[in-house]
Amino acid sequence: MFFEFEADFVEALRCIPMQVRLKLDTCGIKLKLQDWNHFNQAERQILVESPCLTIPEISDYREQLNQVLIKETGKPGTDLAVDENPPWMDAATIPESVSAKAQELGVTISLAQWASLLPLQRFALIKLSRSSHENKNFIPALQEFKVIA
Repeated sequence: MFFEFEADFVEALRCIPMQVRLKLDTCGIKLKLQDWNHFNQAERQILVESPCLTIPEISDYREQLNQVLIKETGKPGTDLAVDENPPWMDAATIPESVSAKAQELGVTISLAQWASLLPLQRFALIKLSRSSHENKNFIPALQEFKVIA
């Protein structure tokens, strides 16, 4: 599943799509865009399509990603701490970064709206609300997710 706000780069997979970024956070590997750009189209597509939900899938995904990284860059990925209770899985609490970004942009996200989102949608809003991230897609994401008109 790709988001509409990713449409300008998703066809060629020139940037890391949200669904892969979620898998990276899930399997505990930090992947730099420059490393992603070393991957060929088939390698990128495999990382998009491979499952990463169950413990065996997460382990397999991590191994597969490290194999591609070693093949293409000569080194494995950098370990990333894995949150045992990631905020995108919590439908009952809107993270402060999301609330603050929404407020900054004059938007309100209700708890009911947050709870109605899929975990991948909540993940995207969390990533798009971080100060270290380019936030131009925050409003388009809210529109796409039917949080705002």
